[in-house]
Amino acid sequence: MRLFRNIGARGDARKIFMNMYARYSEPHRKYHTAEHILFCLDTFKRVRHLAKNPDAVEAALLFHDFEYSTLPDARNEKKSAVLFKQFADEMMLSDEFIWLVCAYILASMRHESANNDTRLFIDCDLAILGTDPEEFDEYERKIREEFSHVPEKIFCLKRREILERFLDQTGRPHIFLTEAFRNKYEERARSNLARSIAALKKSPSINDGKI
Repeated sequence: MRLFRNIGARGDARKIFMNMYARYSEPHRKYHTAEHILFCLDTFKRVRHLAKNPDAVEAALLFHDFEYSTLPDARNEKKSAVLFKQFADEMMLSDEFIWLVCAYILASMRHESANNDTRLFIDCDLAILGTDPEEFDEYERKIREEFSHVPEKIFCLKRREILERFLDQTGRPHIFLTEAFRNKYEERARSNLARSIAALKKSPSINDGKI
């Protein structure tokens, strides 16, 4: 793989990819699969030239959902960063590179950063919000499948809270952190989110008087 050559990785790349394939093929994953990772990488290709450390951003996108659980307090980002560091140590990567990638991965906990490369990484992860309505709706369906163990009413309330935070211009003037992504995705993302929030508000479970 080009990335592994670029960063001077050593060791058994095939073993790493087999482990990665197994992780992203876990049965509880519906959206956070290899397809999502490939989407992020493909999105990054178009803005790669804007990154100061593009290989670090690419590595972060590759590993950022390595650990994924839908259980409360799962700490997916922290665990993904730890797992990346384990692989990075095996591949004998530089401490600086490892630090950068882990910092990018951990930034996805809050989707905020003042660093341009981190912002590009976050925007690639969020680009699905600004896709066409059909693709966005499929994304929402897959997220619901991943949380199928959560009662409908609770899911609708919590999901609505998450989506509304992206539209709260008091705390977040824009959904996307870079101009390139705002120009391409912002308008459609706001439309998609508003439509999804409206649907969640109208869910029969919200007004059924049950928990």
